[in-house]
Amino acid sequence: MQALQVIDGSVLEGGGQILRNSISLSALLGKPIDIRKVRNGRKPPGLKNQHRTGIELAAEIASATLTGATNGSSTVSFAPKQITPGNYTADPVTAGAATLLLQISLPILLFAPSTTASTLTLKGGTNATNAPQIDYIQHIFLPFARRHFGLNVDVDVRRRGYFPKGGGEVHVTVFPGVEGAKLTAASVLERGAITRIGGIAHVAGLPAHLAKTMADSAIARLAASGFTPDAAVPVPVEIASTREKNENTVGGGSGVVLWAELAGGGMIGGSAVGSKQKDAVGVGEEAANELIKGLEAGGCVDEWLEDQIIIFMALAEGTCEVRCGKHGLTLHTQTAIWVAEQLTDAKFDITVQDSGHTIIRCRGIGYTP
Repeated sequence: MQALQVIDGSVLEGGGQILRNSISLSALLGKPIDIRKVRNGRKPPGLKNQHRTGIELAAEIASATLTGATNGSSTVSFAPKQITPGNYTADPVTAGAATLLLQISLPILLFAPSTTASTLTLKGGTNATNAPQIDYIQHIFLPFARRHFGLNVDVDVRRRGYFPKGGGEVHVTVFPGVEGAKLTAASVLERGAITRIGGIAHVAGLPAHLAKTMADSAIARLAASGFTPDAAVPVPVEIASTREKNENTVGGGSGVVLWAELAGGGMIGGSAVGSKQKDAVGVGEEAANELIKGLEAGGCVDEWLEDQIIIFMALAEGTCEVRCGKHGLTLHTQTAIWVAEQLTDAKFDITVQDSGHTIIRCRGIGYTP
């Protein structure tokens, strides 16, 4: 067994991301860790239901000895043994984000020693604030990760879950590569033209016309900013509007996720979640404004994709390089890099171009089980 490594959970953004990335890397590398001052940057600090559920899921997959995994705990010890492929279920019994359960478990299962797929049944919130919506994972993160890292993952949303009732259900199929396969190194430096803008506006437990209103308002906002099929260089804009069947949701809710596909292989997203305080027009405009902001920043990835790919850059073989926007690296991205460098031999190099764009380069460890 390797020596215990202590991770300071209060560093930089001091939230749940340190927990998720540290546990994933611990499981893959067989490194026992203590995470102290868990979520020290949050009020209240310590584990919440969804964090505990995610750690317990990772412990089950990695046959880990786990201590301190109780709600409110500020110290967690995780000692992995062996990653076992299989069929796993996790349920925070709240509106806790199913996508955050995926973030902690996906890197582990990608390298399960098997030639057959593993499955995850993840329950909770599918479309919540303070976490990627499941549609972001389906239409932005996974297409990017498939193209540039070679991930082979399918996501099927069986039931949507909104705050505060949750109750969503997502089925994930993780196909491992052949034994000994490594993640490919992503090189995404050239942005190229916007080739398409896609999106989905969804409602559940609410009138169907609200979804169309959100989609139409997003299209109108994009058109006002010059992203329109009538522009000199036409950009197809296709935003679907859907209403979930009553039996496919618990409670009501709504949301919008938009994405811009770039010729150079990049993806930029924008999203918004509905609430009683927002009208449908405002929700559509909010998502469009976020997409416009990401496009105007000039990177090949948006600020959310930017931090989610760091762990895969660290695990990949060779040198990854990704052009980010002019906003500078987010605290989440800086934190993900810090965790990766604490637990792996990956080396990151951050440069800011004269144009203001930030380039992340990483010499990955070429991880194999």
